Amino acid sequence: MAKDDPKTLVSTDWLAAHLNDPDLRVIDASWHMPDSGRDAKAEYNAGHIPGARFFDIDDIADGRSELPHMAPPVEKFMSRLRAMGIGDGHQVVVYDSHGIMSAPRVWWTFRLMGKTDVAVLDGGLPKWQAEGRPIEDMPPVIRDRHMTVSRQSDMVKDVTQVAAAAKLGDWQIVDARSAARFRGEADEPRPGLRKGHIPGSKNVPFGGLIAENGTMKSEAELRAAFEAAGVDLTKPVISSCGSGVTAAVLDLALTILGNPRHAVYDGSWAEWGMYNDLKVATGEN
Repeated sequence: MAKDDPKTLVSTDWLAAHLNDPDLRVIDASWHMPDSGRDAKAEYNAGHIPGARFFDIDDIADGRSELPHMAPPVEKFMSRLRAMGIGDGHQVVVYDSHGIMSAPRVWWTFRLMGKTDVAVLDGGLPKWQAEGRPIEDMPPVIRDRHMTVSRQSDMVKDVTQVAAAAKLGDWQIVDARSAARFRGEADEPRPGLRKGHIPGSKNVPFGGLIAENGTMKSEAELRAAFEAAGVDLTKPVISSCGSGVTAAVLDLALTILGNPRHAVYDGSWAEWGMYNDLKVATGEN
């Protein structure tokens, strides 16, 4: 268990102790793959951590893009968060119903917008419920709060920047998908995408960073997972995945490990796998 840090990761004990703080805001960022048959919003309505607001990753996104849940424009983020009663001066804790899967994506989105008082709940809703902590089905009481945003453009990379990085090797590209998808042995869950990975990228499946109880592994174990994949933690990293969600799990781990520069490839394989003029590698390398 990592130590409680309100800018990266906090424990269920920490959240329980701070749940009634007037400036604490809790977000349910649960999200499921399109083919899962699960409805995150319906599950939230049925039961959530007291006071939690639901953050819809597919809705609070860039509606102009054909790619799934790309980072939202600043104005949309601001207006949606104000409508949720979240703004300046709030400490935000984000959780999901897997343990740690989609919550880091919302954590990263806040940081992209210059909001750093945000942490992921270690172990998420499953750990909270396993410990017998309270759940409610009431909608939260919303009070409007002004929000100022300062977009940190260096935290996100587009396809042109990633293609340049793959060619120049000045940034390491690390893929959070499963080893079978990385090697091109398993079909992609989204139809029409090629199989394989960005040439020169490394594979650190996000699931390998999560302990059996759904919490983030220790710093030593996180470091070992990246180093085993050939990642130099002193050099810049671009995280990628299927559609930019679990890449943020890697981004959270890199933040905890103190990596100096890291960014998320927002389009990820949903974009790279679609364009036939971009090269694809298969196998281990």
